[in-house]
Amino acid sequence: MMTLAKSRALRKRNKKRRKRKVFIGIYAFLFLLIIGYSSYEYLAGKHQAMNKQASAAEDIEPEETVESIYEDEFKGKDNGDGKLMVLLLGVDQRGSEMARTDTIMLAEYDTEDQEAKVVSLMRDLYVDIPGHGYNKLNAAFALGGPELLRETIEINFGIHTEYYSIIDFNGFTQIVDTLSPDGVDIDVEKDMQYTSADKTTNIQLEKGPQTLDGKELLGYVRYRSDARGDFARVERQQKVIQLMKDELLSFQGVLKAPRLIGNIQPYIDTNIGGSLILQIGKNMILNPVESIDMLSIPTTDNVWDDRKPYPIGLVLNHDEIKTRQTLEEFFEKE
Repeated sequence: MMTLAKSRALRKRNKKRRKRKVFIGIYAFLFLLIIGYSSYEYLAGKHQAMNKQASAAEDIEPEETVESIYEDEFKGKDNGDGKLMVLLLGVDQRGSEMARTDTIMLAEYDTEDQEAKVVSLMRDLYVDIPGHGYNKLNAAFALGGPELLRETIEINFGIHTEYYSIIDFNGFTQIVDTLSPDGVDIDVEKDMQYTSADKTTNIQLEKGPQTLDGKELLGYVRYRSDARGDFARVERQQKVIQLMKDELLSFQGVLKAPRLIGNIQPYIDTNIGGSLILQIGKNMILNPVESIDMLSIPTTDNVWDDRKPYPIGLVLNHDEIKTRQTLEEFFEKE
């Protein structure tokens, strides 16, 4: 016959089992809820982006932009040092024309120390392009896509890029409008008015505090029609990167992340796998990057205007050894 003590012990064990089942059930429900929410937001964002893309460009099938066209030829490899080095490119794609590189950056993320660094490489920087001789840096992309640009950066600066990520400017507006549907507050330094000859770019901004939507903010970061040209433009780009980083890592930004990924997928070409993106995202949410170290190349103390024969034209020349040393010190390369 079961003793009173054994009976009590059995009841306690059964009670603990019931509690565990309840907790497991709650966790399972929350997990499924998160997965369902994330899936819904991702698909909703992707559907929204595809519809916008289709209406904006009748001659391009939206599905074509989802598939990578450069992944197989890109030779960058992860060197296993715990730091991800990504070649970030902003391109201007107009219809069936060849995409033009408007923004070139190197972004390093230290997965162990949760530190981030970004270098803006000005597109008119005069460099040696393998197999093509000296030209402007952005010519490397036109001549051979991200792989030739990777080779050019490695040969000239000694920086090995492991991954690439190319985003169409329409993708930039999607990021801004998804994260900040009410606009981004920013102090515009000067009146900015510019309309391109083909009318595809129209920037009309007034000096002073403004709340800009995605399209207007794109004009803000692209404007270069003043005496400081690309130097001022790069400063604005880095300023906006800091703003959007803070917005993305906020509580509301984390909730919007699935929709954001779906929204920008039709506009982005990258060889970064989905599992790695999730790992980086988890790390950044659990251990947010407090600030991003920024650098622009060429630096103001190592640059001069130089005019080269047609068709190259005006370039930003520099002391190549000093530029290489500056980058090695910034990225702490031995």
